[in-house]
Amino acid sequence: MTIRPTELTEVLLVEPKVFGDDRGFFFECYKADRYVAVGIACEFVQDNVSYSKAGVIRGLHYQWPNPQAKLIQVLSGAVFDVAVDIRRGSPTYGKWIGEVLSAENHHQLFIPPGFAHGFAVLGDHALVSYKCSTLYEAAGDCSVRWNDPEIGVEWPISEPMLSGKDAAALKLADISPERLPRINS
Repeated sequence: MTIRPTELTEVLLVEPKVFGDDRGFFFECYKADRYVAVGIACEFVQDNVSYSKAGVIRGLHYQWPNPQAKLIQVLSGAVFDVAVDIRRGSPTYGKWIGEVLSAENHHQLFIPPGFAHGFAVLGDHALVSYKCSTLYEAAGDCSVRWNDPEIGVEWPISEPMLSGKDAAALKLADISPERLPRINS
């Protein structure tokens, strides 16, 4: 596998080695020792799958006070996957990166704890699978507004279909500092 740092150096694009022929393909989507060897040393404790239709944006989500690392991949379709650094005291606070993840390119995005995550569906649908380093806690489910102008994510959808929670999310500047992770927290 190949690891490519992004502009947010802790967020990593993972390109697994894919073995393909005229029958189809095979690749290892996760093998703990290989990920540890490249610096992704999380213990993943929960796997989630999300299906979304065309025009959907999900996010920007994070867990607090127990931040999660995530390893995201797309099983069907494609997404524009986004990570935003929301760690107080970070030199890249409020900065974002976006990568296209698809069933065709097999890429994964590793997002460490302290980052908000979201994605926009590219095409008819997307089936997204992601590993989490902490268990989901409903009381810790938090969001940053998907179109916060100070963050400035360049989404490929201007009028998305959103959940009520995502439509009502606060801008990063309006979230109490006590509800945001701190660098090295």
